[in-house]
Amino acid sequence: MRPGQTSTGPDDDSDPLELDDARRGYTTRVLRTLVPQWLARRGLSVSVSTERSAYEIHTGDDLEIEFTIEVTNRLPLPVTIVTSGRRTWGWTVDSELEASDERLYTADRPNSLEFRALETKRFERTWDGRFKRTGSPTRWVEADPGEYEIGAFVATPDEPRRDSTTVVLR
Repeated sequence: MRPGQTSTGPDDDSDPLELDDARRGYTTRVLRTLVPQWLARRGLSVSVSTERSAYEIHTGDDLEIEFTIEVTNRLPLPVTIVTSGRRTWGWTVDSELEASDERLYTADRPNSLEFRALETKRFERTWDGRFKRTGSPTRWVEADPGEYEIGAFVATPDEPRRDSTTVVLR
C-alpha cells in the first residue's frame, strides 16, 4: 500500500487501472469513449447454443427449447457498443423476431451496451415451438416438424453481429 492510501479490501491492488465496472473507475469511463465504434463492434462475438439438436413434438405436451446467447467483448479494453435503435440485442426463429410476425415499434433513438474488458454477457431464453400470428384474432401456431434456425444478434447499425444454430422438431 502506498503512503496515504487506505485499504478497503483484500484485493485492493488487483485492479490497478480501475478497469472493473464495480469500481466505476475514471480510467474505464475514459477508455470506453476512446475505442472507436468500428473497432468495438468488430471485437464483439455472438454465439447461440441449445442443449440438443433435435426435439420431439408430442401432442398436448409443452415443448421447451432452451437456448443460451452469449455476447462477448473480445477486446482487452472496456467498450460501449452503440446500437441502431432502442433494441440492443434479440433472438429470432427462422428470421422472425422472437418467433412472431407482430411488428414491434421502438424508438429510433440509439441505445448502447457496455462491456468490461473481455466480458461475456449471457442470456437464457426458451422457445415453446410456436409462432405468434397477428390478425383477427391473434393466434399461436405450433411449428410443423422440420428444421428451424434459432438466431441471436446485437443490433449494430452497419452489420449486426449475429450467430445461429439449427434445431430439428420431430
